[in-house]
Amino acid sequence: MTKPEIITHICEENAISRQDATNIVEAMFEIIKDFLERGEKVKIRNFGNFFIRSKNGRTWHNPETGPEVVIPGHKVVMFSPSPAMKKSLNNITSD
Repeated sequence: MTKPEIITHICEENAISRQDATNIVEAMFEIIKDFLERGEKVKIRNFGNFFIRSKNGRTWHNPETGPEVVIPGHKVVMFSPSPAMKKSLNNITSD
């Protein structure tokens, strides 16, 4: 699902204008991004947690080209689904 699809779904489900739905979605993502940039965890009840994890730098060897490459340490965004989300996903039967 893409951001425009989320916006369209919100418009259809809540009978609001596309501009209002766009503003809501953009504001929500901006808030989540701001909290993560400050190193804070974002907890959304019955959905899950977003948090930042630091990866250590490492040396990697490309078997095709030969030389070793140093990959610097960096941060990644992680998501951990809530127990309610896991339960909901596991109760869905596949087609």
